[in-house]
Amino acid sequence: MQNQVRLGKTGIVVNKNGFGALPIQRVSDETAVYLLRKAYEGGIRFFDTARAYSDSEHKLGLAFEGIRENLYIATKSGAQTGEAMREDLKKSLENLKTDYIDIYQFHNPAFCPRPGDDSGLYDAALEAKKEGKIRHIGITNHRIKVAQEAIESGLYETLQFPFCYLATDKDEALVEACRKADMGFIAMKALSGGMITNSAAAYAHAGQFENVLPIWGVQRERELDEFLSYIDNPPAMTKELSQMIEKDRKELAGDFCRGCGYCMPCPAGIEINTCARMSLLLRRSPSAGWLTEQGQERMLQIEKCLYCNQCSSKCPYGLDTPALLQKNLEDYKNVLAGKVSVTE
Repeated sequence: MQNQVRLGKTGIVVNKNGFGALPIQRVSDETAVYLLRKAYEGGIRFFDTARAYSDSEHKLGLAFEGIRENLYIATKSGAQTGEAMREDLKKSLENLKTDYIDIYQFHNPAFCPRPGDDSGLYDAALEAKKEGKIRHIGITNHRIKVAQEAIESGLYETLQFPFCYLATDKDEALVEACRKADMGFIAMKALSGGMITNSAAAYAHAGQFENVLPIWGVQRERELDEFLSYIDNPPAMTKELSQMIEKDRKELAGDFCRGCGYCMPCPAGIEINTCARMSLLLRRSPSAGWLTEQGQERMLQIEKCLYCNQCSSKCPYGLDTPALLQKNLEDYKNVLAGKVSVTE
């Protein structure tokens, strides 16, 4: 198993521990800086954030001022025009307290930006690269067709895409296509939005793909400690881990919500990216926290669904979200009534 990964033509080489900085928007500046510095001191050198992650960039800027040149920062813009992207980049540079971004990524666009297209996105990124404000151009996506187009275009140095041991053959084909194109593959959702609870199994699976850099969403020190321990002692794929993976694949087969949140906000006020996967959360994490009075109010909001299908139209996985919500609500009510047990 490879414990180092090279991100294709970027030439960036880091260990297979990327720090996903989305969760640190939920903690204080002090806690975030502590976690980020501990990650750096422990050997993590790749940090991924985005303009959309509220104050995440700001926290990276606080943590890494003075040591910026010793690590790699990737951020993202969800802008729809070149002009808006330039504004995003300006703000990102200010927040991160830096004068350059290592990998600047288009954040889940519905199309593959190209030079000369109407959006002006790629042209703006090229201009910023020539100015030295960004060093490499990447793209993130949840849509396999857009990801395939990005690889085939030859325009991008990295692809960030959901990838974990629940991946399909099509997902694995993307990894191989990136390898052949000498394009870095950054694996988001490496724990499938919290559905995967065994980090050793997730790490061992990622280690089987030489060109995959998983980024782990971290907001607690114990989570960070687990991943730091794998730098010197990377988990190998054992019979026990393989059996656990197969069990999860069977349990999580079919249509399930990854919690990406692209369906939000809901016009009926439903917290879709939590409610649509409640059945799994009840069974794969301590259930008591989901069954509180507040949790019940959250789930009962589903009864106000307008069936407008805005959520389904935005879902990158093509889920029938209203039907999934109703299925989860029915199961939730059965759990509350004691008709269904969620403990083994």
